[in-house]
Amino acid sequence: MKLLSWNVNGLRAALKKGFADFVAKSSPDVLALQETKAGADTIHLPINDYHVFWNSAEKPGYSGTALLTRIEPQKITLGMGVEEHDGEGRLITAEFDDFFLVNVYVPNSQRGLARLNYRTRNWDVALRHYLKGLEKKKPVAVCGDFNVAHTEIDLANPKSNVKSAGFTPEERESFDKLLKAGFIDTFREFEKGDGHYTWWTYRSNARERNIGWRIDYHLISPCLRPRLKSAFILSDVYGSDHCPVGIELDP
Repeated sequence: MKLLSWNVNGLRAALKKGFADFVAKSSPDVLALQETKAGADTIHLPINDYHVFWNSAEKPGYSGTALLTRIEPQKITLGMGVEEHDGEGRLITAEFDDFFLVNVYVPNSQRGLARLNYRTRNWDVALRHYLKGLEKKKPVAVCGDFNVAHTEIDLANPKSNVKSAGFTPEERESFDKLLKAGFIDTFREFEKGDGHYTWWTYRSNARERNIGWRIDYHLISPCLRPRLKSAFILSDVYGSDHCPVGIELDP
């Protein structure tokens, strides 16, 4: 079972840059999208053989998530059920026979760290509570743009970014709490080294120079670890300032 996740930074733009060809070529069983900036009522998605589910932000053209899946879920849930956090279309949960798949787009702390407290003290706490609640029923796989580089090897220039959104001590500690709650960073099960990134600024030829950040993840409950065959970053796929990330699970 191949699960892919991709922050497309605008699905309309991605469609003009070969998104449909990518889906056909990669043929994922499930594809989780973040930052769609669109919804079912505003965009035509020329993709066949997939069930498509949308969670759009109340603000047009902002945030948003979508889920494409060949396997029809037992149930789809939009948001965490917390009004404070559910207006920006940042989370979709699909319940399958033997696990939950959660697609998440974690808020960015923004320039000047304007949303740092909201993100670390409110959103992240609610997300951990939500995921652990699901885990009481079935194992959980959660994927998406977490907007944090966890350790120094997860970005090219850690020393100069300690006070930057996505690498503050508060954000890293908050992500660490998710791992301490039991969730496994699948990519680090296979690759311990540096130089592996999922986002690059459009400035200064950063992608060509591989000056990037690893901020997109697949995390899984411990009981799914025996089924984990691989975890990978598709850094050669363009169409966004992020690239897709994926895992393969045995049936």
